[in-house]
Amino acid sequence: MTHTVLLPDDPKVDTDIFESQLTDVEFVTIESGSAARLEDAPSATAIVANTDTPVPRAVFEAHPDLVVVSRLGTGFDNIDLGAATDTGVWVTNVPEYSTDEVATHALSLLLGARRTLLEHDLALRAGTWDWTIGAPAPALVGSTVGVVSFGAIARRFVDLLEPFDTDVVVYDPYVDVDTVEAYGARVTDFESMLEVADAVSVHAPLTPETEGMFDEEAFATLPDHAVIVNVGRGGIIDEQALVRALEAGELAGAGLDVFAEEPLEDSPLLERNDVFCTPHSAWYSEASKQVLNETAAANVSTALEGSRPPDAIDVDGEWL
Repeated sequence: MTHTVLLPDDPKVDTDIFESQLTDVEFVTIESGSAARLEDAPSATAIVANTDTPVPRAVFEAHPDLVVVSRLGTGFDNIDLGAATDTGVWVTNVPEYSTDEVATHALSLLLGARRTLLEHDLALRAGTWDWTIGAPAPALVGSTVGVVSFGAIARRFVDLLEPFDTDVVVYDPYVDVDTVEAYGARVTDFESMLEVADAVSVHAPLTPETEGMFDEEAFATLPDHAVIVNVGRGGIIDEQALVRALEAGELAGAGLDVFAEEPLEDSPLLERNDVFCTPHSAWYSEASKQVLNETAAANVSTALEGSRPPDAIDVDGEWL
C-alpha cells in the first residue's frame, strides 16, 4: 500500500531524511503557516505539521484515512486533540529535540535584556557613547529569577543559571516540590513569584490556564526593574499590556522569541529598544534540526506500520 504524506513547505523540513526513513510513500508538499488549510489538501494517511499550521477538526474529517499527525516541534496547541481522539488518529510531537538550544536562548535573552545590550548597541551605532543608557541596571548575580513551568527546558535553564548564584523561584502547579528543590529552586504561587522576581523566564505551553496570564495586573506586581523572557508561547503574554508596562516604567525590558501572532509584523514591540525580539528561533541548531526531522519521520513510520508511535501524546492536563 502506498501512503500519502503531507509535508509542509517549511525550512525546518529536511525532505532527504523523510525520504530515507519512509518507503512506499508519496510525498505532497503543502502550504504551512497560520493561513494553511490542510482540509483542502489531497487525502492523506499522514500529515507532518509545523508549529503554526492549524489542524482543526475539519482536517480530520477531510482525511478519513488519516493515521497520524506528526507535529514538527514540541507542544500540540495548534492541533484539535479532541478531534484526533474522536477519529482515532495518533498525534505526535518531538518533545526534547532542542532542550539545550531553547534553554541557552532563554539565558541569552535574559542576559541581553538585563544588560540593556540592544539599547547600548543602537545608541552607539547612532553615534552616542554613553554608558548610562539603561541605568540603573541591577546585577543578575545574586538576584531572584522566577521560572514559569518547570519542564525539561526550564530545568536546563536553571542549570545554566547556576554560575550566576541566583535565587530561583518556580511557579508550576503540576510539579512536585521535591523535583524543584532538587535543582536548588523553591516552589511558590504566581503572585508571590511576581512580587519577588527581578527577572522572569516563561517556559509554559499555551493553555486556557496560561493564556494572557501576564496581563496589566501581573506587570504592575513585578518590580519596576524586572525583565521578562518568553520562550514558551506568545499568547501567554498580553503584548499590549507589556508595551503599556514598558511605557509606564513598570518593567525594565523584555526578551521574546514567541508572539501571539507569528510572524511578528507592525507591532509596537519592534519599535522599542528595551525589547529583544527573535523569530521563534530558540529551537534551532543544525544538530537539533536533524533530530527534529529524524524523530518526526520515525513517528510517522511507526504509525504507518500500525504501531503506536513512541511520541504519541497522552493528554492529562499537565504542562508539558
